[in-house]
Amino acid sequence: MKKIFLLIAVAVGLAAASAEAQQQPVRYNKQSAYNNNPNQVRFGIRAGLNLADWQGETVQSMQDLVDMSGGYVSKEMRPGFHVGTYVSIPVAPGFEIEPGLQYSQKGTVLKGKIPLEQFDFLNANVTLTNKAEYLDLPILAKVYVGEGFHIFAGPQVSYLLSNKVSAEAGAFGFKALNQEWDMNSGFREFDVALTGGLGYRFASGFNLSAGYDYGLNSIDSNGNFDTYNHVIKASVGFTF
Repeated sequence: MKKIFLLIAVAVGLAAASAEAQQQPVRYNKQSAYNNNPNQVRFGIRAGLNLADWQGETVQSMQDLVDMSGGYVSKEMRPGFHVGTYVSIPVAPGFEIEPGLQYSQKGTVLKGKIPLEQFDFLNANVTLTNKAEYLDLPILAKVYVGEGFHIFAGPQVSYLLSNKVSAEAGAFGFKALNQEWDMNSGFREFDVALTGGLGYRFASGFNLSAGYDYGLNSIDSNGNFDTYNHVIKASVGFTF
């Protein structure tokens, strides 16, 4: 996983440096290498980083636990990544419809340690991570508001590919427990969200974007608690 994040970071850095040095923004009122045929349907690829979390009743219970623990329990966002493809369909000048399909990692993280100061020297800790993997199908409306700058929003339907919980525990920097098990039972197979954000596309087709997925239906299939997926995303892509 660290190698994947490193490769993405390196790719982002190199692409951004190259774009800044060589590329010009998309100009919809002038000719460019990208929009010689503005009515052409184009395909693209996209990848980037996720910061995922849960919101709702379960999270409030977690937050109550955090508050009562006096700092010995903490809740964090789960880092992950997404990768996939999309199709840009021109509808009008400066307006596109963009359906896509991508793999995306979601979930949340809960960390804790022994709640006794006399044991702090042990550096004993426990980490529980929900590792949810989804196949996302967003359908975005993209509006260009300047030379390359655009905003996008639309619905997203996601299918749960895998849902696991990992437990790690250790002391003195050594792991005493490292287990993972499936938790598909009780979790809804299909998730619905609204997604939106902003981005910038260069004349070459290289693009950057930042977005947010706001879950609309509870991930609990039994209706015992209302908890929703929320994901912050940063992406790099290329439209061919």
